[in-house]
Amino acid sequence: MPQLKINSDGPFLPPGARRDLRRALRDTPRDAPVIICVHGFKFSPKIPRHDPHDHILALDPGSPCRKARSWPRALGFGSGTAKEGLCIGLGWEARGSIWQAYARARQTGEALARLIWKLDRPVQVIGHSLGARVILSALPHLPAGTVERAVLLAAAEFRSTALHALDSEAGRAAQILNVTSRENDLFDLMVELALRPDHGPSRSLGSGLGEIRRGWCDMQIDDPATRAAFRHLGHDIPAPDRRICHWSPYLRDGLFEIYRTVLRHPERLPIPLLQELLPQPAERGHTRFLSALSRPAPLPFSRNASS
Repeated sequence: MPQLKINSDGPFLPPGARRDLRRALRDTPRDAPVIICVHGFKFSPKIPRHDPHDHILALDPGSPCRKARSWPRALGFGSGTAKEGLCIGLGWEARGSIWQAYARARQTGEALARLIWKLDRPVQVIGHSLGARVILSALPHLPAGTVERAVLLAAAEFRSTALHALDSEAGRAAQILNVTSRENDLFDLMVELALRPDHGPSRSLGSGLGEIRRGWCDMQIDDPATRAAFRHLGHDIPAPDRRICHWSPYLRDGLFEIYRTVLRHPERLPIPLLQELLPQPAERGHTRFLSALSRPAPLPFSRNASS
């Protein structure tokens, strides 16, 4: 069984999760990887056309959406052999308003922590947008060594929450790759304007963590120096082909090869090596959007404005 689908209801897991996990782990060698994938905003396992298990969490997505790229296959699952390990797709209710989904993401972090406890072996995790919040929310509820590595893609979360997670037992032991891009600046700005951090005011993680922490590495995928460093390591990342995109961390060619290596073969791309080679994200924030908002409009926006 290379893939297991599990849905959470807020902080809880379904009653059958323990039985399904026992069956899946029985067929998974102890030395094979267990990778948990967590989706972000606007998905719902309860609504077929928004079901993440028929989209990015599926081995063979049935959704016609152009963004429906299979994470499990991109991470090396699908051969049917036991040695490929176990991929767990964690579905959660991420529809409704951004405020509702943001609150549920923290609750779902509790469910993810319960799931990892039940696995009784170290895991790797990857999540996009609010899925990154789910992962960071789980860490304070876990002991050291339960989460070995995590990849956060365009995290819809704040630095203060990440620092709180890193100060936990599990957070201090984990290795985390935080994938950012200026393509996501508009979404980072929306996070900072619309949401209230759980652990004090701070910038979004789109600007990087803002300080050096053991086990944490920021990776700005649109930065030419970052792309050059990966090219030296044998990984070619194409330049961005659009100015604004929230999904480029998993749609751009070449990136999942890096994530797969980080999660499955950390000795080939260890976080300390990436910390040394990759430039730190510039403290850029969202100035291009804020300056655009502050400029006088060329035409008056009123009922009597000409079209």
